[in-house]
Amino acid sequence: MAEMYDIKENEERLILVAVATQDGDDTEESLEELEELAKTAGAVTVAKVIQNRESVHPGTYIGKGKIEEIRILIDELGATGVVCDDELSPAQLKNLEDALQAKVMDRTIVILDIFAQRATTKEGKIQVELAQLKYRSTRLVGMRNSMSRLGGGIGTKGPGEKKLEVDRRLIRDRISQLKRELSDMQQSREIARGLRNKGGIPIVAIVGYTNAGKSTLLNFLTSAGVLEEDKLFATLDPTTRNLELPSGQQLLLTDTVGFIRKLPHHLIEAFRSTLEEAKYADIILHVVDSSNPAAYKQMHVVYETLENLGVKDKTIITAFNKQDKLGSDPVMKDFRADKTVKISAKQNTGIDTLLELFEEVLRDRKVLMEKVFSYNDAGKIQIVRKYGQLIAEEYQEDGIYIKAYLPKDIYTGL
Repeated sequence: MAEMYDIKENEERLILVAVATQDGDDTEESLEELEELAKTAGAVTVAKVIQNRESVHPGTYIGKGKIEEIRILIDELGATGVVCDDELSPAQLKNLEDALQAKVMDRTIVILDIFAQRATTKEGKIQVELAQLKYRSTRLVGMRNSMSRLGGGIGTKGPGEKKLEVDRRLIRDRISQLKRELSDMQQSREIARGLRNKGGIPIVAIVGYTNAGKSTLLNFLTSAGVLEEDKLFATLDPTTRNLELPSGQQLLLTDTVGFIRKLPHHLIEAFRSTLEEAKYADIILHVVDSSNPAAYKQMHVVYETLENLGVKDKTIITAFNKQDKLGSDPVMKDFRADKTVKISAKQNTGIDTLLELFEEVLRDRKVLMEKVFSYNDAGKIQIVRKYGQLIAEEYQEDGIYIKAYLPKDIYTGL
């Protein structure tokens, strides 16, 4: 079956193709997401085609009948390329291009293209180039045919594009160099992470499906100035900012790369050090776009990705975001979360409740201290304010009475 769309001038025009291998699967939802990815990459979708098969064709992804149907659509709609919703093998990519005589891409190419556009830091650019090269190194012949056929477009952006014209040996050398650079950066990241841990300030990792509103929430809470767009992967490079809770307790909020179904394994491997910020966090803040009809499936993808990264035994707060977009008030649940809250980062609703949940979780991890500090030790009270939750402070004749909840290691040091 195929759906038609109006097309625009001067844009890359794509036909999206997917294979549905079982009844009741999410092929249509996945294809809609692929359309949004293509839009984010700067293309327009002119048709969507789904083939129902028992399994993906091992040689051409789709069967001969659908290949002929798509070839006709390419001519009729003036399409510049075809995007398949699954990662193609080198043989599938080449065979499908030969059969269609058109540029063929897969979901991975589109996501890599978006990442190439969005990476701004040196580490982000290196990670993207590494993922691009690993993907392309096994697909050089087919990719060369694609590029020569079109001369640009999706799949040609970013630092990896020039590598299509060199042989595999040079690509292997470049991959080795990038791995060394990333290793150095990872060591620096681990040192910074160690310093943060020594500082005793709790760390909250913000995770969620792409476009769930993580950056909007981070900006509201900390004035981080992170790019906000209603697009997939609007931000790529992680950001860490300080947040002071109403009690005076300090937190570090770290944003992470948005998750997505069928996230290319090349990207997971390349961004592992960045994604693993969640692994070392004290609290996971799971942001969910509650207005999305596929919200529960997106939540499943997030938890599945966290498991693949080895993130476990963490306190999880799930924030059902974008409540302002809901016409009604549906009951949403997350049985894997320790606490849940309904919020709208755009409209500033539910934020106070979220901050209270932070306070509750941190308080549960602390011990209650009641102590009188001599006036000579008054400086230690600043440590209590910074790392703990101050309940009472009274100036007495023999010193300053303090009642506060403190992390165990800080309590022991005082």
